[in-house]
Amino acid sequence: MSIAATAPSRRAAGAATMAEAFRITADEFPDRLAVRTREDEVSLTWSQLRERSDALAGGLAGLGVGKGDTVALMLTNRPEFHVADLAVMTLGGTPFSLYQTLTPEQIQYVVGDAGAKVALVEEAFLPVVTAARDLGGTALETIVVLEGARGDGTAAWDELEAAGAGFDAEPHWRALAPDDLLTLIYTSGTTGPPKGVQLTHRNLMAAVRSIESVVQFPDETRVISWLPAAHIAERAAHHYLPIVYGMSVTCCPNPKEIVGYLPAVRPTWFFAVPRIWEKLRAAMSAHVFAPGGDDRRHLDAAMRKVELEQAGEAVPDDVAAEAAAGEEKFAQVRAMLGLDEAVAVNAGAAPTPREVLVFFHALGIPLAELWGMSETCGAGCVNPPDRVKIGTVGPPVAGVEVKLADDGELLVRSEVVMAGYRNLPDKTAEAIDADGWLHTGDIARIDDDGYVAIVDRKKEIIINAAGKNMSPANIEATVKSASPLIGNACVIGDARPYNTALIVLDADFAPAWASQQGIDETSLEALAGDERVRAALQQAVDEANAKLARVEQVKKFTIVRGDWAPGGDELTPTMKLKRRPIGEKYAADIEAMYDG
Repeated sequence: MSIAATAPSRRAAGAATMAEAFRITADEFPDRLAVRTREDEVSLTWSQLRERSDALAGGLAGLGVGKGDTVALMLTNRPEFHVADLAVMTLGGTPFSLYQTLTPEQIQYVVGDAGAKVALVEEAFLPVVTAARDLGGTALETIVVLEGARGDGTAAWDELEAAGAGFDAEPHWRALAPDDLLTLIYTSGTTGPPKGVQLTHRNLMAAVRSIESVVQFPDETRVISWLPAAHIAERAAHHYLPIVYGMSVTCCPNPKEIVGYLPAVRPTWFFAVPRIWEKLRAAMSAHVFAPGGDDRRHLDAAMRKVELEQAGEAVPDDVAAEAAAGEEKFAQVRAMLGLDEAVAVNAGAAPTPREVLVFFHALGIPLAELWGMSETCGAGCVNPPDRVKIGTVGPPVAGVEVKLADDGELLVRSEVVMAGYRNLPDKTAEAIDADGWLHTGDIARIDDDGYVAIVDRKKEIIINAAGKNMSPANIEATVKSASPLIGNACVIGDARPYNTALIVLDADFAPAWASQQGIDETSLEALAGDERVRAALQQAVDEANAKLARVEQVKKFTIVRGDWAPGGDELTPTMKLKRRPIGEKYAADIEAMYDG
């Protein structure tokens, strides 16, 4: 799984600011593709991207946007996002993105906290942003609409670009300093109102250099922009890294279509949340490597080989031969998935079940977990593609120090650590101590080779009625990996005599499975009450329990009627569990599992 390519230029990596890095890349690779849509309806080279962003910067300057001003963006993954973000950055402003699932009240809070006077939006989001402005309490004056002005208080994007043609951007971007703010990342707010993580040019320049030092991207690297732009993973992986290393970005506006984009783009680097990898594994296990066939036997041998190698044990000749016999099929699968030219593939944001990681390693796709936070620009620990330790997030990247506090909390010190939380000096002081160590809130282990394993969030560790500490994330990952029927699981057990779980059916797999079983009504609501579904889930929970310590095992479960959507009551936009809201919303179901 490698491609022959020369190393990219490192000249932009030495820039003092991201704005300077953009200019260097556009000068060095003026005719290289910078950003495009899948069918090239929009396709911009680096020089064209600079021309358009400079023109929009001129138009925004006419609206009064200047150095130090914040500007809100509410755009899907499309080339215009990159134009807008770069335009604001060029002026010395601070662009930040809004999650597309936010309510008017949530937008009012974030925009008010950021102090933005201008927002750039797609027409589809105009009603919710307008409603937020109408609530008052913000400085928002002008909403720039991509599709054109739509009444009072709005401006047409194309008119701003036209008005700014020929704008002299140089004095503006040259006035930027490394410690000026580059962007704001608002946390998902799982335990309260979102906090604005302030990231400087120095922070992000250090972050992209540190990530590249491990992955070592080849020249003309291709990536797909598909995660929410309000999340640090998207901005770092598919915006800032491409700016510094001259990568080409293909935009996928609908994240549900990402699997179809992979073979169309053949990305050099691909990052996804665990659920994507879980779904790919389930689909291939059912349709490509069905039990009983030669292909499945070869895969099982390859997985056994991976586990032996991970344990540092010798691989028997018969196992090696059986695994090697499947290589032709494995190569076909890599090409079918569109990952045959990837030099690195990663999972993050939540624990990935070990079975999933081993599965892809067996196929010759070295899927590796990594770890980072909004507060660290998404950088922190990464498994080197050629030295992956399954079950860890890898060693710290270059320029990042890590250590454990007395209670096992992971501490980080580096130039990648944020400048602080916006308008929250007390929270900042709590997070970053006097010696510059960021207290991450994650409980971790560090092995003798310096590889870090994340146990769970400090605040989410379950301590049962007998005083036993457990990681709900580990239990949930084990349960989810037991059956493709399970889309989500939330384990409950803090201060309880035993663990229980809320289980959500997979919206794609469960109806298809039900049809194969001859079940007529395949809506998630109906399937939640079907005894055949419950029996299949009980079997999966039993299999998961067999892999867990007795105290960790799930004694009872409830099937949730319906789905949990990203950005909804139960999940953040990046699919993290909102444990407190879940506990409140499903209190009756939870208590019923402990009655009697």
